[in-house]
Amino acid sequence: MSTDTTPESRIGRAAWEEKPPSEHLAAWLAALVHNREYGQLAQLRRPRVRTNAHIRAGWFNPEQREVYEQVAFLFAIYHQGAAKPSYGFGSLGDAARRIGSGIGRGPDDPGASRLIDRIVASRRIPWRHLQHAVARLRACDQKPPSWAQLADDLSRWSDRKARIPYHWAVAFHTPPTRSSNAGKSNRTADTITADTTEKGTTL
Repeated sequence: MSTDTTPESRIGRAAWEEKPPSEHLAAWLAALVHNREYGQLAQLRRPRVRTNAHIRAGWFNPEQREVYEQVAFLFAIYHQGAAKPSYGFGSLGDAARRIGSGIGRGPDDPGASRLIDRIVASRRIPWRHLQHAVARLRACDQKPPSWAQLADDLSRWSDRKARIPYHWAVAFHTPPTRSSNAGKSNRTADTITADTTEKGTTL
């Protein structure tokens, strides 16, 4: 007897369909890792080639197709060789705080500080620097940003009212006590969502 553990079955199809496109994208990407769809993940790591996997990622939000395709690329870069998917937590600014070593992380790591400065100073979405940030997180064995939030943030990058670069900079420089408390709640949500995927989420 099999048990349906898809997101639709756990929260109801109607509730699942009301979720934002970014969460559908994150669930699909996590399912690729969980189901060992290594071929599709390899396709996503080819940014200059529009493969079927890229096109499918863009379907989750046709109005933000480029953003969704590129977030899928970043996800695949982070998960290269990974056995389990990570939904991540926090914004890119929060994640950049985790870059570094035992000597210092985030604002205490000169490389991380330079990287976040370049990212938040860019008028256009700084894809190359974002790739570098994700690669650094992977090399440091640190959690990535929330992929759903990253898609949402980048979709509003040019919205002056959203002030995404500013909020990323604030998150990066937030004192450790505050960021650690926020991280605890985010990690809890990440664990719950990851558990759903690890039990056999398929889309």
